[in-house]
Amino acid sequence: MTASVRDDALLALRELVGRDDADFHDGQYEAIDALVEDRRRALVVQRTGWGKSAVYFVATLVLRARGAGPTVLVSPLLALMRDQIAAAERAGVRAVAINSTNAHEWSDVMARLDRDEVDVLLLSPERLNNPAFRDEQLPDLVRRIGLLVIDEAHCISDWGHDFRPDYRRLRELIARMPAGVPVLATTATANERVVEDVAEQLGATDAASAEVLTIRGPLARASLRLGVLRLPSPTARLAWLLGHLDDLPGSGIIYTLTVSAAEDSARFLREHGHDVRAYTGQTDPDERAESEALLKRNQVKALVATSALGMGFDKPDLGFVLHLGAPSSPVAYYQQVGRAGRATDNADVLLLPGIEDPDIWHYFATASMPDQDRAERVIAALSATPTSTQALEARVDIRRSPLELLLKVLDVDGAVRRERGGWVATGEPWSYDADRYGRIAAARAAEAAHMLDYESTTACRMAFLQRALDDDTAAPCGRCDNCAGVWYPLGVGERATAAASASLDRVGVVIEPRAQWPTGADRLGVPVKGRIPVDERPEAGRALARLTDLGWGGPLRELFAVGAPDAAVPEAVLAACTRVLAEWGWEQRPVAVVAMPSRVRPLLVRSLARGIARIGRLPLVGELALVESGPTGQPGGNSAYRLAGVWGRLSAAALDIPSGPVLLVDDLVDSRWTVTVAARELRRAGAAAVLPFVLAAR
Repeated sequence: MTASVRDDALLALRELVGRDDADFHDGQYEAIDALVEDRRRALVVQRTGWGKSAVYFVATLVLRARGAGPTVLVSPLLALMRDQIAAAERAGVRAVAINSTNAHEWSDVMARLDRDEVDVLLLSPERLNNPAFRDEQLPDLVRRIGLLVIDEAHCISDWGHDFRPDYRRLRELIARMPAGVPVLATTATANERVVEDVAEQLGATDAASAEVLTIRGPLARASLRLGVLRLPSPTARLAWLLGHLDDLPGSGIIYTLTVSAAEDSARFLREHGHDVRAYTGQTDPDERAESEALLKRNQVKALVATSALGMGFDKPDLGFVLHLGAPSSPVAYYQQVGRAGRATDNADVLLLPGIEDPDIWHYFATASMPDQDRAERVIAALSATPTSTQALEARVDIRRSPLELLLKVLDVDGAVRRERGGWVATGEPWSYDADRYGRIAAARAAEAAHMLDYESTTACRMAFLQRALDDDTAAPCGRCDNCAGVWYPLGVGERATAAASASLDRVGVVIEPRAQWPTGADRLGVPVKGRIPVDERPEAGRALARLTDLGWGGPLRELFAVGAPDAAVPEAVLAACTRVLAEWGWEQRPVAVVAMPSRVRPLLVRSLARGIARIGRLPLVGELALVESGPTGQPGGNSAYRLAGVWGRLSAAALDIPSGPVLLVDDLVDSRWTVTVAARELRRAGAAAVLPFVLAAR
């Protein structure tokens, strides 16, 4: 790097951090040099807080001063974009974003780009495949681009394929850029396998000069004090948190594995005086932004969050990260704990693992993996005429969320293409890459086993995480519970245990009734559309709990586990159901009980119906009859297909239905179409109202 370039870069760095004595960390200088002077492709793998954003902001300013076009920064999360724009402003970098939340600003952003008033344009990877952006704005942007930055670049790899399939599209973008445009990829979480995968996709096989420069630094975090506390039950974990949350330094993040766990834990802590908020992918975007701001200003003790609050969230003084349940790999765990202690000497990191963790890992891993049969059905259902996702959903038996993920994967693979008005089949040959998905599944299983090893290791925990990311500088940290002894309290107070037990023993989940028939059902032979008549709907029902709940979710998961025998409802579960019914607060007490027929768990459902009828002193009218083969009772599929699967399959003709409200009993509710169809039959048979009651809700 020439002296003038280094001087300009150092000046930009000092503006960015607000210190006149700031200097480059090891590796920052080399990365900027590679981008500005040599116009190379570089992969930077450095710990959280090292200053990866400083590299691309400084490089942008220096390149722009020398006549380069704007930087395009591909960034995965809205929270990360907000932080990156704020950091850019501090450095005098004019940064703007195009994402799903600011569509009203897109025309202004493009106008500023045309006037060359933008230094950095932040894009989500999905935006690269938006038809209007891809066809109208992207070609001109590619022609003018001065630097491409791919943040959280591990998402390019198979390791992150189901988090952001569109990241795999970046290789095509790189191939379309003019020669000599530098490319920077950054991440804090990549083992050697991921590094090689990312480097391969950044490179161009037809040019030796495009060899990727990889800059890896030590991943040890001297500020973090790691620990693992094994407690016997969800009750003990929640009680420990209630009793010791205030002992944790500053404000922080409490991670959970599921949305319901985050919401339930946050509610429990708030009810007992702790200032916390839930933060999940289902939280309203404005509420998420508000919660991030409150945490950054230390106006809440913690956000109880899923992985939706993860990559790039920037609070340099975050005092602690605690996990109620372990992530599925040491790599994911390192990513999340890296939020803490970025600009402080000390931060506490504690893992409270649960015995249910592997079951939750398995569920998410299998739910996101593309399926050959489904993929082939989607391709066969498409033509050269665009089909909307909603219309496609009515043709293939796949729910909206997994369908959208599958379409993205098939789009990246070249089998389908997103156009204005929907999706088309490209006609390109496509085959299911069983070897690739087999490798992904095997890698995930190995990483899950490695996470269990982390929990049980007696060696240094930080060194363990470093080795998991193939960091050969791993050495004992001298701070974790294995190096320096247990630093966290072990006791769980009786009062906190009682409170946690009462919270986890809470019963009752509302089952909202369906109000609208699904689009496309009429194409599947179901002669309904539009709103469901009020006099044919069920009332709002109840479930004992969700399968993912911290409390009763555990016993229910055992009942519904694959391979679990069909058996009579346990007395403890029946007693809990009785409490739900006692607390229901219905307008009129039911006058009879009707059981749902079950092909999978008939003994469970019948015993539940009999038990409720006996305890409530209600007549058990019987169970609805199955017509033909009956409902499959299997989860999955979209609404139209789920409805078609039960339509006409349930009959109340043989039952003597009283005219008052009827309690309809089943084991599990998922799509709600089975109880919707059953309620319609019962209402037509004379029931004044139908009150669905089930053991578990998905």
